[in-house]
Amino acid sequence: MTAKLPLPNWLQNRFQSKKARRRLSDITRFAYFGPRPETATSPGEIETLFWSNTGRVVHKWHHYLPLYERYFGPYRGKPLRMLEIGVFQGGSLDLWRRYFGPDAVLFGIDIDPACAAFNGQSAQVRIGSQEDAAFLRSVVAEMGGIDIVLDDGSHNSRHIRAGLDVLFPLLNDGGLYMIEDLHAAYWPNFSGGYDAPRGFMQVAKRMMDDMHHWYHRHGEQVAATAGHLAGMHLHDSILVLEKRAVAPPMHTQVGGAV
Repeated sequence: MTAKLPLPNWLQNRFQSKKARRRLSDITRFAYFGPRPETATSPGEIETLFWSNTGRVVHKWHHYLPLYERYFGPYRGKPLRMLEIGVFQGGSLDLWRRYFGPDAVLFGIDIDPACAAFNGQSAQVRIGSQEDAAFLRSVVAEMGGIDIVLDDGSHNSRHIRAGLDVLFPLLNDGGLYMIEDLHAAYWPNFSGGYDAPRGFMQVAKRMMDDMHHWYHRHGEQVAATAGHLAGMHLHDSILVLEKRAVAPPMHTQVGGAV
């Protein structure tokens, strides 16, 4: 295991408030900063771009990189509209521009006014909150629709749910909604906690039940994804939701008698 190192200054600067600094102990329990890990397989394009980056800071957990390749890869070479929640230092938007190419429509949103400095570079940047439904709708309208949402914002369960409630219904058919850093859903100061009723992990469990509503009597509880949640993929700290109109399941028996 890579030796545990102190958090770098650029990350500590994200936790300026007293409340946020109380979470540093949680962050440092899991955060390991070290050299590029050795892997048994050849790195994908996103991994190559990430590890070769010398521009603006991009901060990613190592195991996220092949997951991005797995889920975002099928969208390369297609007309793409992607929204990233959380701009930080702009490096992530640079990464997506290099990966998806010049024709992709890329937008980022952030509550920090300083992020407006990145507007018009690798992507368009708009300042506002993911809890502001009117703001989110205006951004999607400006984009002309949306195919991928990547929620890398506050990681607060309440904020994640607010964004999902507005943006998933606006996602194009065949679109993808990825939420990352969901380990924060276990932390009370992020509106979460283990088995917390309003923590986003509980929302994810309800969505799983919703996908199987054909087989129980409780219906679909999460209105934003009702009737259009075609698939859920849960990884360590990442949840990927596939949007597609869902028809009632059918089954058929084929073949002759033995």
